[in-house]
Amino acid sequence: MKTLELHRVEKKDRITVDCATGEVSVHSRCAYCVHCRGIRSGPRVYPTPQEQVMEGRVKGPFDEALMQAAMHFNTLIRDASAIECDDDANEGYRTRYRH
Repeated sequence: MKTLELHRVEKKDRITVDCATGEVSVHSRCAYCVHCRGIRSGPRVYPTPQEQVMEGRVKGPFDEALMQAAMHFNTLIRDASAIECDDDANEGYRTRYRH
């Protein structure tokens, strides 16, 4: 497991991390990557909301749960300092939704 520090570009309201495939957007890549395991905010690591939905830990319609998970992810990222990533083999981005 590795910790990827967040890089904030305030003018564009963009947050990126250094992934194995290069610098990627947290909102459009990490949020949907199978390697993203958590969001570090202070001393605490929050589990990725999308992973909780995929594992069936959230009740309700699947589409609605995924949309709420994406919004929750964005809320957590706003105050976060890093992403917890389990890509120890340096594969880079791999989608969470197609296998």
